[in-house]
Amino acid sequence: MKNVRKLTEGAILLAAFAVLLLLTIYVPFLGMVVNLFLAVPFMLFTAKNDGKSIFVFIVASLLLSFIVGSVMSLPLALAYGTTGAVIGYLIQRQKNMGVLFIAGTLVFLINLIIIYVTSIVLFEVDMITEMIELMRESLNVSADLLKNFGNAQDSEKLLEQFNNGLNLIKTLIPTLFVLSSFFIVFIMQLVSFPIIKRFGIKVEKWKSFKEISLPKSLLYYFLLTLLLSMFMNPEEGTFWYMAIINMTYILQFLMVLQGYTFMFYYFDKKGISKAISITIGIVAFLIPIFLYIIGILGIIDLGFDLRKGFIKKER
Repeated sequence: MKNVRKLTEGAILLAAFAVLLLLTIYVPFLGMVVNLFLAVPFMLFTAKNDGKSIFVFIVASLLLSFIVGSVMSLPLALAYGTTGAVIGYLIQRQKNMGVLFIAGTLVFLINLIIIYVTSIVLFEVDMITEMIELMRESLNVSADLLKNFGNAQDSEKLLEQFNNGLNLIKTLIPTLFVLSSFFIVFIMQLVSFPIIKRFGIKVEKWKSFKEISLPKSLLYYFLLTLLLSMFMNPEEGTFWYMAIINMTYILQFLMVLQGYTFMFYYFDKKGISKAISITIGIVAFLIPIFLYIIGILGIIDLGFDLRKGFIKKER
């Protein structure tokens, strides 16, 4: 009876996954939203079953995705399937939200890298580079039009700035992969957890945003990266240049995140309403100089643990 129930449950979840996959592939605008729910069937199944059953379920989902959407749907099924499976298994092991998020992000990131490398090696298609080159070509056309209207000097300056920006994007591909995985898994969990809770699966609540504090070791990595960039001064295009600049951007993002969490913590302690806090946070995000200040605030908070001061005052 137990095996029959497991097979029935697996079949229903695979059918749900197939429907979601079809919508994702064949309904353009709706698919952009539906794809975030692809991990739900995997979370539901893996949160209740053993490793062997989970493996069979993942293999079956890949075969089903091949039948439903051909080879092109396999990367999508693999990325969301393995991410959902790992998160579901960790829920079964009663891990906290931090572990679920970090593990999910790492699995999704590994999938992105595998898909990107496979597309280059097997199909000789580098989608990111091709997209950048298309943008570069369109910029060159726009610059030629400006020259025809007598703005040759301005067009050359603009073209140089845009080309430098495109070169930076190409260099920051690893950072883009990390941040994309971060945001996709965050939204995936945000929409999936309320659904799986309705099916009786217990998931810990997220910590309040203001209570989040990153590991202090990140500050040392940030300072080390800055020192390496100052003393090594690697040439553009080299491995060390790419490694240092990507690490710098990722750590800067984390410092800004820490700054935001402290800012909301401070506003809460001062009794400022959430609406005003969120408005200030959005305005600060849109103005670069304020974003820079928030990043510095995050560094200070990590270094000196400013929150301890408020705790002592309350005592």
